[in-house]
Amino acid sequence: MVSAHKDHVLVGIPVLNETTDLRRNKSVWRTWNQLSRFQRSLIYMIFAVLFFMILYFIPNNTDSLIINYVETTQKGGLKKSGSDEVPGQVLEEPSLKGGFDPVQVNTSRLFFGPTTQQQKAVVEAFKHAWQGYKEFAWGHDNLKPISKNYYDWFGLGLTIIDSLDTMYIMGLQREYEEARTWVDKHLQFTHDRDVNLFEVTIRVLGSLLSIYHLTGDRMYLQKATNLGDRLLPCFETPSGVPYSDVNLHTMQAHPPRWSPDSSTAEVSTIQLEFRDLSRCTGDPKYEDAAAKVSVIIHGLKKTDGLVPIFINPQSGEFRSYSTITLGARGDSYYEYLLKQWLQTGKTIDYLRDDYVAAIKGIEKHLAKKTVPNGLVFLGEILAGGKDFKPKMDHLTCYLPGTLALGVHAGLPSKHLKLADDLMNTCYQTYAQQPTFLAPEITYFNMQGENSNDLYVKTNDAHNLLRPEFIESLWYMYQLTGNTTYQEWGWKIFEAFETYTKVKNGYTSIGNVKSVTNLKRRDMMETFFLGETLKYLYLLFSDDRKLIDLDKFVMNSEAHPLPIYSS
Repeated sequence: MVSAHKDHVLVGIPVLNETTDLRRNKSVWRTWNQLSRFQRSLIYMIFAVLFFMILYFIPNNTDSLIINYVETTQKGGLKKSGSDEVPGQVLEEPSLKGGFDPVQVNTSRLFFGPTTQQQKAVVEAFKHAWQGYKEFAWGHDNLKPISKNYYDWFGLGLTIIDSLDTMYIMGLQREYEEARTWVDKHLQFTHDRDVNLFEVTIRVLGSLLSIYHLTGDRMYLQKATNLGDRLLPCFETPSGVPYSDVNLHTMQAHPPRWSPDSSTAEVSTIQLEFRDLSRCTGDPKYEDAAAKVSVIIHGLKKTDGLVPIFINPQSGEFRSYSTITLGARGDSYYEYLLKQWLQTGKTIDYLRDDYVAAIKGIEKHLAKKTVPNGLVFLGEILAGGKDFKPKMDHLTCYLPGTLALGVHAGLPSKHLKLADDLMNTCYQTYAQQPTFLAPEITYFNMQGENSNDLYVKTNDAHNLLRPEFIESLWYMYQLTGNTTYQEWGWKIFEAFETYTKVKNGYTSIGNVKSVTNLKRRDMMETFFLGETLKYLYLLFSDDRKLIDLDKFVMNSEAHPLPIYSS
């Protein structure tokens, strides 16, 4: 509006707020210009400090979790990637219709990084190992830290994949992102070489599914589905019991070169992963194939629930006169009976019943006491079932944790007594060595021929950085709250730091019986990062439910998978 007068012109502007804002802005700008350079610099510095403080206190992995979820949902799922296609073996894009939303399945938990001094020490150990792997073995399976070289078992970058959820749980944002990028850009299952069904399932398939659930990143599910399809030919046998090996390129499966049989533990320790893959994709073929193996073994004749360590894929029968042990080739059969039952919401009764029967068989046939101090150990029944061997693999030290998990789930409380006894014995296999590191195999004195309860043969004195006892320490601590288990774990961690740490990582050693003649083996196993350090990190947490055992079940390679209702 404009009105004319003799000596002036009145201009009316109806939006008074804008005028006020404009004047205020000019006033603020004038005030800012009146400040000295020092005063303006001081204000800049204050805002910069506030900004970086906000970044510091936001969890390292929050951005990754949000970005991965937003990107995958905005992209509308999976996109075809030609990198995994094989001439003559083109696999169709996996259909995910009917699968579970990982954001609904997981706990939506964010991992904030270490909160205790012990956890911080474990994170530093991981970073030291990771740096050596990055520098000398990136993209390969294993680091050889002394020779600054690498070893390829399957050519799948096993250390990277096995470590994914460890880095995520530890809050190692930078390391996790560089690993994720490698998986996205370089992980292929087209190499023309044989791989072991069991090892690839627990290390690669299990890890891909675990990190998928923790992040919601569907890239991992795409990789897992492609791998699952390439492993399925193992189950194409007359009995349904799978062959042990498969060529991921040709998708041709076969028994091991040295035997027509598969290991019982290997064929019965793949069910968690294949079942979860079916639940994620909505395609039952993976679960059907693997679950059938458990049904077959359920129907076979056993020794009070105990199984021989070899089974034939042609006949579906156990090998006659093969050893019964809780060590190599037998161990995780018993573990996955319980964990399958838990994974399926305690709805498959025969799995629980077979597990309970097996524990009774263990107490009856395998559990013995040493002389003179009465250490409880689990020996082996040799071929034919007549001879007992007082020998226990370090692998067997997973059992106390599994027993405690079963008690937590409502199984007989008396199992905890066996768990306690075995925990003490496993601890002694560490504590009685000069290095405070356990050997691969320990023998036990049952006749009282000398004052030592246990002894180690020269060929069995190596330590491979194994996780089994650390695993049991974590279960026992989480479920009982007894801090003694943390104290034991810290002593073992310090021994790793003292005797296995080298300039470029950590190495297995050949002789735990001498602090001056360690016989370093120049090999860092993938499970050191994927399991041993992860279980130590969890053990030292002030949050005993950092991984909630009522929501997750750990696979045999320490990769958490969700528990379903059926």
